[in-house]
Amino acid sequence: MHLLSRITIASICLLSASQIANAAGNADTIFYGGPIVTVNAKNEEVQALAIQDGKIVAAGTKGAVTKKWQASSTNMIDLKGQTLMPGFVEPHVHIINTAVSNVLWVNLSNFTLPYDTLDSLAQKLKAQLGTVPQGGWLLASGADPSRTSPFMAELTADILDKVSTEVPIFVMNQSDHIAYVNHKALDLAGIKDQTPNPGNGGVYVKDAQGKLTGKLLEFPAFATVMSKFPAPTQAQLIGAIQKTMKNMASKGATTVADVGVGSYAGIEKEVAIYKGLVANGSAPVRVRGYLWGESLPTGYNAVKPNEGNDFLRFIGVKYISDGSTQGLTAALNDPYIYPSGSNWSGDLNYKDDQLLGLMKPFFDQGWQIAIHSNGDKAVEQSLNNYEKLLGQNPKAKDRRLRIEHFTINTPDQVQRAVKMGVIPGFTIGHVDYWGEAFNDRLIGPERSKRIDPAGDFKRAGGKFTLHSDTPVTNFGPLNYISEEVTRLWQASPQKALGKNQGVSVDDAIRAVTIDAAYDLFSENLIGSLEVGKKADLVVLEKNPRKTAPEDIRNIKVKETWIDGKQVSWQ
Repeated sequence: MHLLSRITIASICLLSASQIANAAGNADTIFYGGPIVTVNAKNEEVQALAIQDGKIVAAGTKGAVTKKWQASSTNMIDLKGQTLMPGFVEPHVHIINTAVSNVLWVNLSNFTLPYDTLDSLAQKLKAQLGTVPQGGWLLASGADPSRTSPFMAELTADILDKVSTEVPIFVMNQSDHIAYVNHKALDLAGIKDQTPNPGNGGVYVKDAQGKLTGKLLEFPAFATVMSKFPAPTQAQLIGAIQKTMKNMASKGATTVADVGVGSYAGIEKEVAIYKGLVANGSAPVRVRGYLWGESLPTGYNAVKPNEGNDFLRFIGVKYISDGSTQGLTAALNDPYIYPSGSNWSGDLNYKDDQLLGLMKPFFDQGWQIAIHSNGDKAVEQSLNNYEKLLGQNPKAKDRRLRIEHFTINTPDQVQRAVKMGVIPGFTIGHVDYWGEAFNDRLIGPERSKRIDPAGDFKRAGGKFTLHSDTPVTNFGPLNYISEEVTRLWQASPQKALGKNQGVSVDDAIRAVTIDAAYDLFSENLIGSLEVGKKADLVVLEKNPRKTAPEDIRNIKVKETWIDGKQVSWQ
């Protein structure tokens, strides 16, 4: 053989060996020894998963993965029968609001039985008076008349005056659409009987004699009072946010979407907070941000659409079209059935053209738009305006417009949403915590059985997601899966609300992983365990696909991983 040929063959052999060494023996981590639920298009389970440089490089049989990717330095993790899944993607939370209401304020939320009474709420507030510094406010959240005994018993300024007439008191309703204050708070805010409502859905509620009751509706009314609160220190706020985010990671979430950036401390400050947390490496979950439409001035462009990176990205703008169904402020086509004989059906926060005028400039800039719409009248308004947006911009493709909640709805609205590619996000805790109240007391069985119509969206070929809307309901994606599949309400005797709107466990899993990632324009990065995607993972005690649906919510999260590294939530 010619010498040159020998050299060429030898070089090829050496090159091939080098390539094999670099590709076949350098995985940082390989998981094996338990079900690995990929949530790919076929919902396949595999035996092993290899990670390199924070990305998934192989998924398949243990033999094939280890043969190609295992090296002496590879961290081999035996799941010992536990289940590996994609990290959960939560498409609708309020991180900063949850940090404030559940960590910094008095948390009155009660998602268990029995319900509170007005007296027990007052006692809980009185017990915290000693923690209020001189000149401070007693701030609380979580009061819920629809989960209070007797039903719909509500705090008033007079009741809160019995807690204190010297300390101003502000209590946020569980829905975040209603609040209650004492007379001291009204005085400090300068709100009097003759003060006009602030508009855009904001109402200072008055009784039949025109006297303020202490009840406030919607953010514009809250803002007048909240402007008088003493602000927490930066350290207090950051600490509460980190604690909240760590709790989310402990529930298996790796990506969360804050759909109210700017609703508490203003857009500039909250954007800066998120950027700072990511820059110094202290954000334990990825964040997708939606700017709070109520806080956006005309012509705003300080943050650009899609600004950020794979860890933090600002992608949308959110608007509020109505209120809370259980709070009797959602906008319905037909009246509530409570109280008996009622003609009240709730109000829209905006006229149709007013809401369209607010959204269109940001839609045209390229922002994804999300609209909170609980009642079927609000859903109709949102769909009508979305048709106009898409019609006025024929080049707008794949905008993934969102309707948050889609609680009370009609079959026709589902079909229209699917046709436009609109993605509903269901606060599925509505079924769990308020199902009995909706069915028996607030809107009746016919409308209640259509609440959160996941089944209809599935049958129509549309996508949907599940979320908590925390602090409105408890955070926990495994909980949402149980709630959606079983459709059971909590109150005794338990019943399934709208069984026809339930979906399979696999479909519910997709709603908190790959379909939620799609909702956030992140399906190419996260949401399933496939080669090339980020190694965002959760290790579960049991396989939810092999667990009774009602027990999925009780599965323990053992570990959460982002970019191939385990997240500490301590």
